[in-house]
Amino acid sequence: MRILLTTAATFALVGGFHGAAMAQSTSTSSDSSVTTSDRLEGANYFELESPLPFKAPDFDAISEDDYLPAFEKAMAIQKGEIQRIIDNPEPPTFENTIVALEKSGRMLGRVGAVFFHLTGANTTDRLDEINTEISPKLSAHGDSITLNPELFARVKAVYDNRAAMSMTREDAKLLEETYKSMVHAGAMLTDAERERVKEINTELSTVTTEFAQEARDAMSAQPVFFDSREELAGLSESDITSAAKLAEEEGQPGKYAIALQNTTQQPLLPSMENRAAREKLFMASFHRADGTTDIDTRPLVAKIAELRAEKAALFGEPDWASYTMYDRMVESPQAALDFMGQMVPALAETQRREGALLTEKIAEEGGDFEVQPWDWYRYANQIKSERYEVDDDEVMQYFQLDKVLEDGVFYAANKLYGISFEKRDDLPVYNDDVWVYTVKDRDGSELGLFYFDPFQRASKRGGAWMSNFVDQSYLWNEKPVIYNVLNIPKAPAGEPQLVSFDWVNTAFHEFGHALHGFFADQTYPSLSGTATARDFVEYPSQVNEMWATYPEVLQNYAKHYKTGETIPTELVDKIEASSKFNQGYDFGEVLEAALLDMKWHALSKDEAAAIDTADEVSQYEDKSLRELGLEIDLVPPRYRTTYFNHIFSGPAGYSAGYYSYLWTQMLDRDSRAWFMENGGLTRANGDHYRETVISKGGTMDYGEMYRNFAGRDPDVQYMLIALGLAEEPVSDGPLIASETSDGKLPAKTVDGDAPITN
Repeated sequence: MRILLTTAATFALVGGFHGAAMAQSTSTSSDSSVTTSDRLEGANYFELESPLPFKAPDFDAISEDDYLPAFEKAMAIQKGEIQRIIDNPEPPTFENTIVALEKSGRMLGRVGAVFFHLTGANTTDRLDEINTEISPKLSAHGDSITLNPELFARVKAVYDNRAAMSMTREDAKLLEETYKSMVHAGAMLTDAERERVKEINTELSTVTTEFAQEARDAMSAQPVFFDSREELAGLSESDITSAAKLAEEEGQPGKYAIALQNTTQQPLLPSMENRAAREKLFMASFHRADGTTDIDTRPLVAKIAELRAEKAALFGEPDWASYTMYDRMVESPQAALDFMGQMVPALAETQRREGALLTEKIAEEGGDFEVQPWDWYRYANQIKSERYEVDDDEVMQYFQLDKVLEDGVFYAANKLYGISFEKRDDLPVYNDDVWVYTVKDRDGSELGLFYFDPFQRASKRGGAWMSNFVDQSYLWNEKPVIYNVLNIPKAPAGEPQLVSFDWVNTAFHEFGHALHGFFADQTYPSLSGTATARDFVEYPSQVNEMWATYPEVLQNYAKHYKTGETIPTELVDKIEASSKFNQGYDFGEVLEAALLDMKWHALSKDEAAAIDTADEVSQYEDKSLRELGLEIDLVPPRYRTTYFNHIFSGPAGYSAGYYSYLWTQMLDRDSRAWFMENGGLTRANGDHYRETVISKGGTMDYGEMYRNFAGRDPDVQYMLIALGLAEEPVSDGPLIASETSDGKLPAKTVDGDAPITN
């Protein structure tokens, strides 16, 4: 997924300017008079534009010692730029105020884009120290801009005069977003209220940075050790070899270690025959960061929830969710809760039914126990294998990583959009496992640069994501430099790098985000590419997953790593049929996480303040989940509170936004139907989708954008059919009605579910 507001959110407030879009807006400022050819001896790397193609970062030239002085100087430069806007004796205009503000902070954008990428993908102790030190300073710097009353007076003057101005559609959108973001930041609060907001922002920056670091350490620095090879019975030789190697690296030679991944369930559990070993691995994952070891993020969670609720109250909002959802397609927490809540009764029944089925399977095999979470996927996979004859190890043999990327992901993009890719090894990278490609457009011109960082390592946080080193914008005549980050366990040296179908799907998903960035066609970086609403940004990436199993694409990349045989059609049919099995867990853990997110962020100021100890955090989590009516003892949430990075690792993050994966799944399934109804994988379809959706960035209403693409509003029936919950169209009409009189789409609900891979 694209992480729009993570620890980098404080940087985003100043390196680009607009709300959720800001974390990707790294191109702004007035140092354009400095050319790439006159790099000064002794100058900080970030003072000048990169001389590399597309202004890509020169990782060989960057020292960890560059970051702190670069941040300090960049903030000083931007302060001067802002003051010049304020001091301008001319009346406020779109150019001398709004565009000038958009141009501010260019050096800050450069340093932040590199620094916050590395703290997520390849961090060090020193980078973590710098992050801890600089985050509150960046937060204060951002507040000095967004809460500056003199600057806001100029912005408001332009905004109030907008009806008399001649502007392009994108100009008007930039003006609207600039004004709205400053109001949302607190520009219209009293002096005392603004000062308190500044204090809260600084505290949030500090505490969420600490949460991110501790949650990462709870995953990467706490592998689970096993004393004997017998405990790992059922794992492949490759997995056992990797476990022995990790234990040796961790100072325990002769033992075996399994590194945790970011989700509650762990990928090796289904293969492990030893039930006690399964329980040990699962419980280590489930209890990470909750005080079971010396890492405990619960006090941080309590503080984050309290600060967010207090900030919302300053704006007259009842809770943080109401405050932060101001720019979403789904505009209120209650609408999101209603959207998810209608799925709960059927889901709870499915969980109970599937749990009983698994317990029956255990009894058939001679087991005398009821299914537990650490057993679930082992026996679910057995039933799935019997019903659909799908062997995950067999499936992996058809998915070799380089072919998945180049002959699958890239091939589909070429067929749809006419773009092509050239691998290159002449550019410096921050880790030897990073691959780099030049992307060429349909006319052969250079479109941008793509970095692919696929492998799990201790210095990388969990999950998968996309973002930019350089944003597309005509304002600076810059083309995008984009990266995808995954966490695939790396094969031992000398062995082929095979991947599960889940990782295949994730590779297509993340490249869908990349396409959204590469096809950006905007003047202003703050509106470019993936600078869209939180509950829209996951939509294009989910649509791109459909090509992973499209017959023409599969035949090009899914080939047995030994024989070269193309994956049999029968096996693909079984994979797709089996994907509708086990919805009780697959969908349940995601829905629970989304509901837990909303529960934390629908707390009032007083309610949040009452949760002030670690134990009370655990009690609130348990109470919230049990109130849902789901079988949480059988199916825990995909992320528990203590390691829910999406929502607690940034001042805003995906807080009150995890539901968006479900919302955009509905848009995705409707779009897949449109593609198939119109001929599938064709250039005409790709060009149409590019023109109407993924080239538009954040420049227009999302409902209008969708109707321009599909010629209609999205309909829930396709989601239900795809999930095996309906065989025929079941809805009486579109899920989303036409625009209301205020131009906003009303929030509706769906009665369906879907597994989410992020």
